[in-house]
This record gives sequence, structure tokens and C-alpha cells, in this order.
Amino acid sequence: MQACVMSLSLGAPGRGLGRLTTRARRNRNIFQDPTSSSTGEDFSSLYRSFNDEEDDDNPASYGTPVLADEVDPTLPTTSKKKTARRPSPKVTSAEFIKSSVTLDQCPAPLYPEFAVIGRSNVGKSSLINMLTGRNSLAMVSKTPGKTKCINHFLINKSWYLVDLPGIGYARTSKENIAMWNKFTREFFLHRDTLVNVFLLVDASIEPMDIDVESAKWFGESEIPFTVVYTKLDKKKKKGSGSDENIAAFEERLLEWFEELPRSVQTSSREGLGKGNLLGLISEMRGDWCG
Repeated sequence: MQACVMSLSLGAPGRGLGRLTTRARRNRNIFQDPTSSSTGEDFSSLYRSFNDEEDDDNPASYGTPVLADEVDPTLPTTSKKKTARRPSPKVTSAEFIKSSVTLDQCPAPLYPEFAVIGRSNVGKSSLINMLTGRNSLAMVSKTPGKTKCINHFLINKSWYLVDLPGIGYARTSKENIAMWNKFTREFFLHRDTLVNVFLLVDASIEPMDIDVESAKWFGESEIPFTVVYTKLDKKKKKGSGSDENIAAFEERLLEWFEELPRSVQTSSREGLGKGNLLGLISEMRGDWCG
């Protein structure tokens, strides 16, 4: 299959950012160096801004009008518009390509990329294995923070699923966490073939500040993202259910967004949401290549 080679301009998440306030910019940055004393690093210089192309409203550019009696009657009066075929959502092949610790080490930007990130132990590897139908493609571990690199998986030889280090708790040094945060941030901000980020949120527990901060950071940085709720099949012995937790998380998001970001509910154990997520990826791939 021929690769669709082009550069994507990262835009806003598409769900309204008018309610984003300056408080978000002063909030602790989830991807900043924990060894730094500063907690208000300004990323305004890294924000993207795009200008829409101006329409040509000059009537002279429209050409000479053709009168009805001058039209050749043998010619068809209408023409069918070719519709781009949406890529198949079915996963037929999945292979690990490489691990990278810097942006320069990542594979050549030939294919559209969909990044997966979330708090440690949110079920990231299980979700990747569910989507690809390969039980051991991504490492599944009960030890938080096992993913230490940017891992590229080539799907159907036409797009990448990218597994990134988990945000939050990890049994490692502050220096390592700072390194992971740096190259993760650079990947989000400077990877031209990044189509969408799937932000994983554990629906079996109450909202976590770090998940809310992550969503705000993506919104401020104008990086398209989708909230993927995980572990819909689980419920803590003491605590509210997934519906209540999701509602509480969305209420937190509405403090910063005019509209809720797009979301998908999943359960890797039961296969819930697999079709919806793959269908969404297929739709975005079609828009990216179209």
C-alpha cells in the first residue's frame, strides 16, 4: 500500500476552547522538568497559529458566463463528485517498529500517527493489545511506568499507533522523569504527522487532577485529542461507579472548555469500544489523506 505522505497542521481539538482561561497557563505543567523550581513555564512561544486562506471574491476571476442556449445538449448537465474511500477500520497486521528516546530517533514521518498516553497503570498496554488483536504486542505490567520510550507500532502498513511513557507515578529517578517529559512534550508539539492524541482516563476511579491538567495542556497547545475512558468493567469496592466518575470528570473539563472534547468509553477485558475507536481512527485517517 502506498503511503500517504503529507504534513498535518495541528489544530484545536475542535470542541471549543473559548472558556480556557489564563489560570490554566499558570497551572503546574504536567510535562515540565520536576527538578526545576519553576512551575509556570510559558509555552506561548510554542503555540501554533494558522491563517485561513482568503477567498478570491473578485468577479473577474469567475470567467465568462455561458448562456443556456450556448450549452452543448450532448454534454451531461451534471457530473458525479468522486468521494474518497474511507480506510478500513479492520486491523490486519500490527508490528513493533522501534523505540525512541528523542524526536530525531522516531521513524521517518511517512504515515499518520495516533498517540496513546495516560496516567501510569491506566490500562494503556491492554488497550493497544485490544485494538490490534495481539495479546502481547504491548507490554502489560502491574508495575507503573514500564513504558520508558516512544514506541511505534505500524498498523496495516499504513498508520502508526504510538505508545508514550505514562504521566504521573513511576518508580524511577526525577532525572529520568524529566527526560521522558521532555521528549514526550517535543513529540506532541513538533511531530508533523501526529493526527490525534488519545488521552486515557481511568473510569473506575474518581477524577484525578493530573488527567484534568493533561486535557487542559492539550487544549492550550492546540493539539487534537480524544478522551478515552478505560476500565468500564471495573468498580472499586468503595467508591462511585464509572458513570458517576465520567460525569464528574466531564464537569471538571467544562470549567475550561465550552464543549466537551470527543470521548470513547472502553473496556479492554470485554472489548467494549474497540469498534468505535477503530472507526474513529479510520475517519481521521481518511480526512488526513483526503
